[in-house]
Amino acid sequence: MENDDLRERLLSAWIGINGFFKDSRMTQELTYNEAVVMKLVYDQYRADGVGRVPLRSILKRTNMLKSLANRTIDSLCAQGYLVKERSGRALSLRLAPQRLADFLAVHQRPLALAQAVIDAIGPEDADRFVRICEKFLDAEVQI
Repeated sequence: MENDDLRERLLSAWIGINGFFKDSRMTQELTYNEAVVMKLVYDQYRADGVGRVPLRSILKRTNMLKSLANRTIDSLCAQGYLVKERSGRALSLRLAPQRLADFLAVHQRPLALAQAVIDAIGPEDADRFVRICEKFLDAEVQI
């Protein structure tokens, strides 16, 4: 019975946090999916200074359908944020350097939202939340 309550609370929390992030309109200039893809590519850019990410990696990390990911990527390329690169049959994406400053300006809104969450729950709980999410993602739980 206690486990049932925990499962119900977990589902409610999951639905609530998912709705919070989707409803927050993290960015005004990009759609939610565009913002997610850009965050993944930007994280890679921060790690290596290039920001080249294979499409298959984006598909795996976002669980987007390939058709949705392709539409999202095409939109970001048309806006000049990303550049497609092919190596044989493999498609990779990288940040377009000429739009990096524009993306960073857009990226300030989700960073401010993240700061508001930190302020609301405190840095210790925010760190704990991040560690729990990372543990969950590392476990690759199949849903």
